[in-house]
Amino acid sequence: MQVGRPTTASAPATSRDVIRAVVVTVSEIACVAGSLLGAGVLGGPPVAQSAGGALAADATLIAPAGPAFAIWSVIYLGLAVYTVVQWLPGRLSAPLHRRIGWWVAASMLLNAGWLLVVRAGWLPVSVLVIVVLALVLGVIVRRRTQTPTAPRLDAIVVDGTFGLYVGWVSVATCANVTAWLVTTGINPGLGVSELAAVLVLLTALGIGLLLLRASRGNLAIALAMAWGIGWIAYGRLTGAPPSVITGVTAAAVAAILLVAGTVAVLRRRTGPAGSSRPVAPLGSPTH
Repeated sequence: MQVGRPTTASAPATSRDVIRAVVVTVSEIACVAGSLLGAGVLGGPPVAQSAGGALAADATLIAPAGPAFAIWSVIYLGLAVYTVVQWLPGRLSAPLHRRIGWWVAASMLLNAGWLLVVRAGWLPVSVLVIVVLALVLGVIVRRRTQTPTAPRLDAIVVDGTFGLYVGWVSVATCANVTAWLVTTGINPGLGVSELAAVLVLLTALGIGLLLLRASRGNLAIALAMAWGIGWIAYGRLTGAPPSVITGVTAAAVAAILLVAGTVAVLRRRTGPAGSSRPVAPLGSPTH
């Protein structure tokens, strides 16, 4: 099967399909503008220096080291590609885009909104926004699994982009909540802080395993979470604030997620018993 060719005949596109695609496109533009603003390209300090530096790489034990945020470049590229793909012939009325398009637009707007509220210094609001964003991305991933028949290109773009997106945002949510709690004045001793950090990392592991199960083995989720948590390990073992127990736990969690993601992909490829509607593996032909 040729890449990008729909696997089933598409119904005629409706005005609602066109409106949805336009909204996604406008939302993508807003998302890009928000990312440029957050990076300080359009003026002002970058996000890491906003809100009193609460989200800086050395602000909390759960803050990933600076290089971790390079993953946004890949995610933003994926969102741009998705925006183009939805306009390709036969895609406007495709079941996959009908099921996730509006949610994709919502995720883009929430992304831009998060950057704006952080730049404004509204850290409590940023927690609310990023939690909603994580939930929206969870819906997208779940709806993708419920739509296993899709053109190969669309499946690759959606699985890759939104797998990375939800995986990274899950880690970022943990860091965001921790940063907010610290700004409220909660400042326990080092031992208690390290215990709390370990519990947060274990919670992130649980979330990652649940997402892998819900997505039926989307490896991109495990890769994104392992990337973010791995940089938490690097930050605690080589930078400030130092914490060996947090760093070691983060490294272990990242490794477990990578192994779990690999096992999930292998199980999906072999078609485990009881899987009535397997989702096509990333990069393989769809049904």
